[in-house]
Amino acid sequence: MSKQILIIFCLSISLTSCFKPLHHFSYYTPPPTPDYSLATNWAALPDKKDSADALPINSEEKDLQSTAKVDVFYIHPTVNFSPSNWNGNLSNKRLNRRADKYPIRMQASAFNGSCKVYAPRYRQATLYSFMQKKGTDGQQALNLAYSDVKKAFDYFLQNYNHNRPFIIAGHSQGSLHAYQLLSEYIENDPELRKRMIAAYIIGMSSEKTFLEIPPCDSSTQVGCLISWNSFKWGAKSDNQYLAANKYCTNPLSWRRDSTCVGSEFNLGGVERHFKFINYACDAKVQNGILWVHKPKEGRFAKFGQSYHVSDYSLFYFDIRKNVKDRIAAYYKNK
Repeated sequence: MSKQILIIFCLSISLTSCFKPLHHFSYYTPPPTPDYSLATNWAALPDKKDSADALPINSEEKDLQSTAKVDVFYIHPTVNFSPSNWNGNLSNKRLNRRADKYPIRMQASAFNGSCKVYAPRYRQATLYSFMQKKGTDGQQALNLAYSDVKKAFDYFLQNYNHNRPFIIAGHSQGSLHAYQLLSEYIENDPELRKRMIAAYIIGMSSEKTFLEIPPCDSSTQVGCLISWNSFKWGAKSDNQYLAANKYCTNPLSWRRDSTCVGSEFNLGGVERHFKFINYACDAKVQNGILWVHKPKEGRFAKFGQSYHVSDYSLFYFDIRKNVKDRIAAYYKNK
């Protein structure tokens, strides 16, 4: 049984028993704070060989990071499911390999055709942090994780970005932290807003309202925010993190209306073995979530009615092309 399937199995049986840490956060000694001047504390950098350089099987795409004029700061989702700690340790090689094999390869690589990819490792909060109903342990773990993301973003801006245009991207826990970056940095800084081409903050809902960062409502709009939570056609969701999202965008039309866009307009997804699947699925924004029908080909992870794990995978090539289109629009307008 693969790690991904095991996770889904645990989710379907008992979230608490599978993932609840053994001790309260107040009795917990966090792992050492990462030093982002060290390349080892980055899952992806444009000048080193890493999983963000990957290209889908049976595709004709190219890794163009060496000539890219734009950077992407990508924050990976939760891959820490251990009940022995609240936050992941950057020296945990097994945890790092899991991040590299799944989100860095399956998600961050979608940007390598148009952007230099920067993806920090961080002391990610364990999955149970999102499930805790009483107490503040989970929130404290998430706050610690965000402190690393913020530190990495500061280092990125000061040492890597050199005032270039950039994209912020994330998924799940990574998107939760990305919303916070938008709130603390982009919303209040006109110069950063001018340089931010778009924010792909996928797989996470938010109650935040941005006054200076509009939701994206076309394929070439810049300076805007894109998000969606994917569900089986006809589903409803009241999950705090995967519920209706006021920024929900259809990744087949890049519009926010409720028009159903057929699978024939899907440029292709990547199934769990990173193989190109053409016309992966259709999509429709319905009450703030994204409805999709089951792909006719390929294996795309789903638990219950949620395609959360496959938010990027179902629309991998649509994201890849849209990044290119928005960058072109940015330079044209400039």
